[in-house]
Amino acid sequence: MKVKLRGPSQKLRRASQVFFSLAAIYTGWRFVLFVHNGALGVSRPPGVEAFLPLSGLVGLKYWVITGVLNSIHPAATVFLLSFLLMGLLLKRGFCSWVCPFGLLSEVLWKMGERIFGKNLRLPRGIDYPLRSIKYLVLGLFLWDILFKMDLNALASFIYGPYNRAADVKLLLFFERISTFSLLVILSFLVLSVPIKNFWCRYLCPYGALLGALSLLSPMKIKRNEASCIDCKLCTYACPSHIEVHRLKTVHSDECNACFRCVAACPVPDTLNLKLGRRTVGPSVYLLMILLFFFGLTSAARLAHRWENSITRREYQYILEHVDSPQFSHRTGEQSPQLRVKEASGPGGR
Repeated sequence: MKVKLRGPSQKLRRASQVFFSLAAIYTGWRFVLFVHNGALGVSRPPGVEAFLPLSGLVGLKYWVITGVLNSIHPAATVFLLSFLLMGLLLKRGFCSWVCPFGLLSEVLWKMGERIFGKNLRLPRGIDYPLRSIKYLVLGLFLWDILFKMDLNALASFIYGPYNRAADVKLLLFFERISTFSLLVILSFLVLSVPIKNFWCRYLCPYGALLGALSLLSPMKIKRNEASCIDCKLCTYACPSHIEVHRLKTVHSDECNACFRCVAACPVPDTLNLKLGRRTVGPSVYLLMILLFFFGLTSAARLAHRWENSITRREYQYILEHVDSPQFSHRTGEQSPQLRVKEASGPGGR
């Protein structure tokens, strides 16, 4: 069912999505030039580390234990921390206001809606087991990093050859993508046309992490039962299939604060995003996202903990030997001198 959405929320959200997506594309292009120029002439954009969440998680645990923000991929840890804080306060706003994959997914399901007249909704017996997949994947990562890796293992990973080359290896994965990997990615894209947010809903471990954190968020979509006319437009508008019209407060981990349900409601002040008793409008919400994102990243820049300490000369070596066994996962030796330098605490590069 096509629902009319009122107010500025969706224009603001789309502007935010486009802005962050263009920033990601620009960052990726800069990194491509950096790599293909042999680390000469073009500076490496630290923003590329937003695509290294596992390095960020390892770095965050190391930071908590030692008080040292590592200098190999510090921006990855800063990005992860900002997104986690967003999840704790702003629900899954990262997914619907920031993430480029969230924008792509939304474009695809809206395309499917135009082509088929409506999107396919999987039966609960299939939907619920599939939704658990992203939590299982997240659980494996968290178990391996948060519970199995001690301080020595964390340091060996962070300062080891594999992590030092992680950004380059990620780029080469897509540039040299295998037929199988390409078919898997294409299948996700195709499934996202008839099924709303297929990747985000069923497979994305990042979404699972933010969804779990969002349950602790003080911000919730709340419905005024007294003024509600039970039109069900909020439920029809929800891309996560939450039955908003039945709830006084939406506690679902699938709620990504997209404001679509609020924009669909025809009765003023019946449905709102609330922080305690205060209504949070889309403009204020977007401002909070920008403050979280640019506040932490700017603080890292001012503290000189944004750009990594890998020199151009070392990147040239990485580019020349990236296919050698020393850059395979968890192989190679960590430099004892580097371990002593980093363990001594943050300092100059």
